Parts: sequence; C-alpha cells; structure tokens
Amino acid sequence: MKKLITALVATLLLITSLPANANKAGLKNSTQVPTLAVIDTAVDFTVPSIKEKLIHEVCILDWPSCPNNTKFMEGSGSTYLFQSILNTSGFSHGTQMVSVAIANNPNMNILFVRIIGNTPTGGRQVTRSETVPNALTWIYNNKDKYNIKAVSMSQGHHNLRSGSAYCPATTVDNLIKSFWDVNIPVFFAAGNNRDYSRIDWPACSPLAIAVGGADDLGSSGSFISRTSNYDSNLIDMFASVSSPVIFPGGKTGFAYGTSVSTQIAAAKWLQISTAKPHLTAQQILDLIKSTSTPIKGFLPNQTGQLINSQKAINS
Repeated sequence: MKKLITALVATLLLITSLPANANKAGLKNSTQVPTLAVIDTAVDFTVPSIKEKLIHEVCILDWPSCPNNTKFMEGSGSTYLFQSILNTSGFSHGTQMVSVAIANNPNMNILFVRIIGNTPTGGRQVTRSETVPNALTWIYNNKDKYNIKAVSMSQGHHNLRSGSAYCPATTVDNLIKSFWDVNIPVFFAAGNNRDYSRIDWPACSPLAIAVGGADDLGSSGSFISRTSNYDSNLIDMFASVSSPVIFPGGKTGFAYGTSVSTQIAAAKWLQISTAKPHLTAQQILDLIKSTSTPIKGFLPNQTGQLINSQKAINS
C-alpha cells in the first residue's frame, strides 16, 4: 500500500511543545464501558465532548514523526498537533470521525490510533503497507486492557491490486480474523470513488465489516449514495453518508462520505452488543442484517441493508 486515499497532512511537533493542559483522564470505567478503537489522522482532545470519552492515544507510524520523534508513542499527547495544523489541509478528519462516533453512541469510550506521518514542513509522508497491520496488532494486544469491543478505520486504498485480484490477500486478513475470533468486529469504509463494482482495501477483506454510504432523500426514503463504492458480495451494511461533525477547536460543521458511515455503523454496533452481551459477533451481525431496513441504489440490482440499532435492540 503506497498511500491511503483519505489520509491527510500534519506537521512535526516536539513533545516539549505540548500545552500544560494536554493531560487526559485515565481509564473511565473500562471494565464496564465498551471502547471503540478509532484509527485515523489526529484528534483534538481539547474538545470537551471528545476529552470526556478519550481514554488513550497511540501514534504508530512508518516514520519517526510522532511527537517524541520516533515511530511509536502512546499516552497523553501522542496524537497532538497545534490547532493551526489540525485545521489545515483537511487534517481535522480524525476529530470529525470521533465526534460522529460519540454522537451516535455516547455510552462508550474512545481509544485513538494515529497512523499518518508528517514531514517537518507539514507534508504528508507515504503510508506503507506495514502501518495498518501494526496498528491492528497493537490494538489486539491491548484489547483487554482498554476493553476494546470494536475497531473502526475511515481510511482506505482503492487500487491495491495483485494480478487480477482487486483485493489481494494481506496480513490484515489474518489480523481481522483474530479480532473476529474474540468477537471484536473491525469496520472499514467502502470508499467514495463512485465505483459500483469494487470497494476500498481493507474494507474488501473477507471478514472485515465493510460499510457503504446511504443518502436520506426525505419522503423518497434512503438510497445507496452515488458516491459510495459498491460490491454486492462484500459490503455488509450501509449507514448514513452525512452527519454534523465537530472540527478541531470545537467548531461545528458537516461531513459527507463513507468515512461517516463507518463510524456510525461501529457506534451502533456497540449499542447493540452492549444491550445484548450474550450474543457473539456473528450473531450480532446476523441480527443487524435481519432487522435492518432494505434500501436500493440508483443502478439496477443495487441493494443493501441500512443499519437500525434500535430495531435490533428491541428484537
């Protein structure tokens, strides 16, 4: 993987640049409250609604550009960037995604993993094939410590080919299986290329929960978004493609894309799993599919299931 299509830019910061109030609280009832591990760019933990839910940060990069000038850092300040950088070049993506997740399920904690490196001048560094496996491995090894019950990543690559296969086998496949074996789903975005025969990697990985985007057309109902990639054999569910979001500094706005859909789906999954803790991950997936609302696309034979957590909880 040469780069992630939705990855954004940052700037190199030294740990000594962190403000005095960069410290966050420790584990928040971690044995009782489920945690969603979000893999993305960076996060503004000074936003009150995020600070309240963020229990841990990790920086896992291919380059020594974490705040401590190495490829790895965890703990307070690991994903910190100045506000001026967080609000430029779209680097606010991580903050937006966390805000979407929390808005759709305030009864969970967030663990944030940064996977996007940066040059000293603020340019984006190439993200190599080891990045996602390294992030997933760290999350898996720490799943019990932080009570991680789901993983979401609103990043992807649309041209990771190997021969004729648009979705070649990678080490990520085995890692996702390891999560699935312990009832932890891993959610990935289908992508926004308007490709109606392929979805992004790693959403196309067989055991990944691939999430597509759905538009609410008012009285006409919900339809598969024209922007959303589509593969009838690999997409597991659809969720709203648009949502209000919070930007770094607390400014509110709006976001559109399967990145949003992925966070909504993961948050709603945790609502269901919390309400029905006796169910396995496969049973929850089956329940979601049986209680979701069928939706159609704008093309012939384009169909899907729009996740409805409340209906699943009531079933």
